[in-house]
Amino acid sequence: MSGGAPSTPRLRADARRNADQIRRAAIDAFQGRGLTVPLEEVAQAAGVSKATIFNRFGGRIGLIDAVIEEVVAVELRDIIDRTRAIDDPWDRVAHYVTAIRDLQHRQPAANDAMLQVYPDAQSLVEICRIGGEINDELIASGRASGAVRAEFTADDLQALVHDNALALKHGTRPRREDYDRRTAYLLDGLRGR
Repeated sequence: MSGGAPSTPRLRADARRNADQIRRAAIDAFQGRGLTVPLEEVAQAAGVSKATIFNRFGGRIGLIDAVIEEVVAVELRDIIDRTRAIDDPWDRVAHYVTAIRDLQHRQPAANDAMLQVYPDAQSLVEICRIGGEINDELIASGRASGAVRAEFTADDLQALVHDNALALKHGTRPRREDYDRRTAYLLDGLRGR
């Protein structure tokens, strides 16, 4: 009987270690290549079987929900907090658009989140909800102050972010200097006259 007791804590420790390894491997894979990385690759990097991912997290959706905070949500919230701390309406819009486009260029998972590639992942739906709120807030303030073109809407900003996500996900990734130049053109087109 005493031989069975030590195995239970060891299994729990092993399960905890496996879950931690899966989380680390998923964060690395998702940050580098997006949320659609094959689970077999995540499992291999974690040193476990794909079945272990399903046992610990219930599959891809559960794994995304478990790691999306570290993968992209913390950075998105930081962008929003920094944006809201800026007093000038145009500077707020310019900072937000630049920071979001930077995040999209650096972080493939951000584009998957914005495109709601996995609509059953509640964490991704929440990220989009938060993004929609700041879009509404920024454009309303920008239009009221005259900093943003009167005809430009929050839906227009959402469409630009969405279109950029599609282009980055399915197209050739542009050189950084070209991308930043295009961000400047975009901002120039948004600015009130």
